Amino acid sequence: MNSIRVVISDDHKMIREGLKQLLELEGDIVVVGEAGDGIECLEQLESKKPDVLLLDINMPRMGGLKVLEKLREMKHTTKVLILTIHNEIEYLLKAVEIGVNGYILKDSESDLLRRAIFAVYRGETYIQPNMIPLLNEKLEGKEDITSSESLLTKREMEVLKLITEGLFNKEIAYNLSISEKTVKNHVSNIFRKISVSDRTQAAVYAIKNNIVEVL
Repeated sequence: MNSIRVVISDDHKMIREGLKQLLELEGDIVVVGEAGDGIECLEQLESKKPDVLLLDINMPRMGGLKVLEKLREMKHTTKVLILTIHNEIEYLLKAVEIGVNGYILKDSESDLLRRAIFAVYRGETYIQPNMIPLLNEKLEGKEDITSSESLLTKREMEVLKLITEGLFNKEIAYNLSISEKTVKNHVSNIFRKISVSDRTQAAVYAIKNNIVEVL
């Protein structure tokens, strides 16, 4: 696999330098550009054309959410992963509403950041698992949905639990001793049965319906 091309947009140079060193350790991610504000970020995206943008929310000249809005208006193909200090539900909901591909916090472990980058690169939505309950809070009060047990098979329930833990299809296959193709089929069936379109929505469903426990 070719290295994932990343642009880092954060107004703190030390954070950008630290992230660059961290991400490039394994050789499968290369940082092709950096930006210290929103305007420079848009310029970097135009010139570098990265696969993934690591985007801070608080930046001078143009904030991260405004940058995200601009990119969606332009129908830009770069995947956007917000990396922020903000764990408030309002920021998360706004980002999801605009169309962010991923959202994690700056105090996350490096393995989680890499997992998120690879997930959004593959076209998946990735939200830090311990932030999903924040989304769940906003779902409270909505009409009840059909019991999960009557919708999903035992194996599909097992797959859904592992999706909620943030595991990729390959990791789920390893954990359950089945093929990755079989996992993909289970995931498709789960999405269809519970009427969701991505893994984040599936995880929210699982938490809301007490299929998994939130630690």
